[in-house]
Amino acid sequence: MKKKPAESRFALCIENRDCEDLEKRKIYHIVPDDEAAREGYLRVIDESGEDYLYPESYFIVIELTRKAQEALVAAG
Repeated sequence: MKKKPAESRFALCIENRDCEDLEKRKIYHIVPDDEAAREGYLRVIDESGEDYLYPESYFIVIELTRKAQEALVAAG
C-alpha cells in the first residue's frame, strides 16, 4: 500500500516581539521538530527564508485546505 504524503502544517503569526524576521498576521510554514515542540517552540520558515525556532505562543496553528497548502508551498 502506498503511503500518503504528510500534509504541510502552517501557523498564523500573532506576535513578533524582538523578532525582525516575523510579520504579524502572516502565515508561516511549520517545519516538523518534535524536540522543539516539547520545549514550547515552533520551527518555522521565516522572512529570511531559513527555518528558525520561535516561541509557540507567537503563533496559532491553522488548518488549510489541500489547495491552499499547495499554493503556499509553491509560493515559498
